[in-house]
Amino acid sequence: MHANPVLTSMGTYPMALLQEKARAMRAAGETLIDFSLGDPREPTPSFIPEALKAAIPAVSQYPTTPGLLELRAAIADYAGRRFGVAVDPERQVLATSGAKEAIFSTAFAFVDRTARDAVIWPTPAYPVYERGAALAGADLVPVRLEGDFILDPGQIDDWDRAALLWINYPHNPTGAVASKRQLQAIHDAARPHGTLICSDECYADIYENDPPPSILQVADDRFTGVLSYLSLSKRSGMTGYRSGAIVGDADAIHLLRELRSSTGTASPEFVQAAAIAAWSDDAHPEVRRKIFSAKRAILADAFASLGYRVAASEGALYLWVEVGDDSAVSRRLLEAGVIVSPGTAFGFGGEGYIRLALVPTVEACEEAVEVVRSCLTGN
Repeated sequence: MHANPVLTSMGTYPMALLQEKARAMRAAGETLIDFSLGDPREPTPSFIPEALKAAIPAVSQYPTTPGLLELRAAIADYAGRRFGVAVDPERQVLATSGAKEAIFSTAFAFVDRTARDAVIWPTPAYPVYERGAALAGADLVPVRLEGDFILDPGQIDDWDRAALLWINYPHNPTGAVASKRQLQAIHDAARPHGTLICSDECYADIYENDPPPSILQVADDRFTGVLSYLSLSKRSGMTGYRSGAIVGDADAIHLLRELRSSTGTASPEFVQAAAIAAWSDDAHPEVRRKIFSAKRAILADAFASLGYRVAASEGALYLWVEVGDDSAVSRRLLEAGVIVSPGTAFGFGGEGYIRLALVPTVEACEEAVEVVRSCLTGN
């Protein structure tokens, strides 16, 4: 059997290795508190599955590639309320089956491998930016984040070859939040080179202080050269529904529609009905945000009391803690029944940190604090 050498050279997806270990421990009867994957335990608000059930048809048919116009209109309305921008639902919105597959496949629409087009992304990072770009045949240009974990466009030397630049704020894995001024600087640096900015904004509604800005807010009124990637996974507790969206440059949206007409990755229309309900309501994200804030405070206070620095962590679903040897600390905590992600799982720049996804319940976070104290102090 032949195999794509790019796929085999990448190895197993980092989070998959953690989950395999966790499954083995659970199978052996061990009780675990799992902070590794961003898959919250809070129930999906009841009106969302109710909308899904009501939309299940007697006869099932293929969904269209761009998604129902009613869904795209709901997404455009959300963007208007949340970011204060005017979005054309017919030309500037594309419904997706979650954000992960949309992020992964984007490079296939824009990268010319014969021209040695480059894809740039800041690291540490969500591994899918690199994996999608690699399989699309792009030259890979990671840029190391340091300090506040906000990309400085002055760090980039490959603008002329860059087909795509990925950014991600609020940031996975660190929880850093970029200001509107910082996004403007990135936008202004990319535009003269024709580099398409792909902004992963899946955590836009999970934050501690002021609402994080969007790349849409710093572009022109046609969103020239920018795309925002949105998701209901964390905003609405819909990780298993696989429902997201891409919003922005109409020409880029058109190319992605052309690509996705071949992939068959549109969500079922009953899932789209649930998504319409979710995007149309702004009350439930506020409730969820308060729960995540409570978890963040419990864990951040515990690590700070032990002398560990909590870096960034103002938004998204994550706590990013500087611990020294991230692999050793992750192993020690795993042996004690607490699963965290070593920073090295997110690429270079993650060394010395661990990431905790704020997914266990508040009560489980409190239990984990006692394990962390005992494990990291030796008491």
